[in-house]
Amino acid sequence: MKITGACHCRNIQFTAEVDASQIVLCHCTDCQTLSGSAFRVNAPAPFESFNLSCGQPKTYTKVAESGSKRLHGFCGDCGTPLYSVAPVNPTLIFLRLGAIQERHSLRPATQIWCRSTVSWLHKLDSIPGSPEQQALTAK
Repeated sequence: MKITGACHCRNIQFTAEVDASQIVLCHCTDCQTLSGSAFRVNAPAPFESFNLSCGQPKTYTKVAESGSKRLHGFCGDCGTPLYSVAPVNPTLIFLRLGAIQERHSLRPATQIWCRSTVSWLHKLDSIPGSPEQQALTAK
């Protein structure tokens, strides 16, 4: 599936070809911290299909629990996480679902690092929701 993506400020834009059946939801604590959320959703794409059409990401090299390194690309202006990739001889690039325009068509096929899942995640249906932002009040 051909996808288009961009950071929040649109200074960085890209295209790639992803396999919609390979979307992965990761619960590891590194993904939680680096995404600023409870999990991160990745869309793997062949590295050669990834094309930056605008802008140049800043990068950060993360060392995993296993010792392997991953180069993380993000917008230096708005901070949007864009991808991670092996720093040497990459074959796949893992695009961040939130930066992909077609994200509503990309449902996770699997979850990994489930031992780190936040305890309330599977209870989201019991939390009241709103179609738009509601004002918060101090309690």
